[in-house]
Amino acid sequence: MTSDSEKPLAGRIALVTGATRGIGEAIALGLAQAGAHVIALGRTQGALEALDDAIFGATGEHATLVPLDLREPDGLDQLGAALYERFGKLDILVGAAGVLGALTPVGHLDPKGWDMIMATNLTANWRLIRAMDPLLRRSEAGRAVFLTSSVAKTHRAFWGGYAASKAGLEAVVACYDDEMENTSVRAVCVDPGAMRTRMRAGAFPGEDPQTVPAPDTIVPLIVDLARPDREPPKGVLKFKDRGQESASIG
Repeated sequence: MTSDSEKPLAGRIALVTGATRGIGEAIALGLAQAGAHVIALGRTQGALEALDDAIFGATGEHATLVPLDLREPDGLDQLGAALYERFGKLDILVGAAGVLGALTPVGHLDPKGWDMIMATNLTANWRLIRAMDPLLRRSEAGRAVFLTSSVAKTHRAFWGGYAASKAGLEAVVACYDDEMENTSVRAVCVDPGAMRTRMRAGAFPGEDPQTVPAPDTIVPLIVDLARPDREPPKGVLKFKDRGQESASIG
């Protein structure tokens, strides 16, 4: 028999965006292995089905697959209504989808590129919160986790679009968390740091990928943050400090 400690998210409903590759894929699989029913969002049906195969192989359960481009204006609102009809609540929300955009001087960013970065990394996550807030409030312990980056604060040259989108995301999530003070919903941003992902390879093409952690190494922290019996800490959590941060959860 599986113990509660092995399945700390048993019976929980978890929505993960960017679930078909990189960190989002690792988180989706990890939440499923921790007992959650995963609602996986991605743009490609084939990649979603591959994720479902992995989840079924690891857990014997299927995920709910949602092929959706987060930049579609009304897609998330429609999804919120559909999830309410099917599940009646949402326990865990993980915003892992994101794009890097062009690494170029701020003055060289073209408007379409800027709009694409903001639409994906900032506006889509605001719409996600807006659509899922009523469902998270129906959970006894709603948890919302979003991925950010150190460049939101370090303001590295040539990273202006990406940095601005992540700084905006951190502000929105912090405001939302403060608004939820008198509810059971908590929201937090996590900075994964360097991870062995396609986005990282695009930003640092000369880097040996074996010198940075694999995406699945962050899963235990995300599972801890999603647990209903633990109170997430305030502020932005850095994965590299996960030992100290995890000790403060509870």
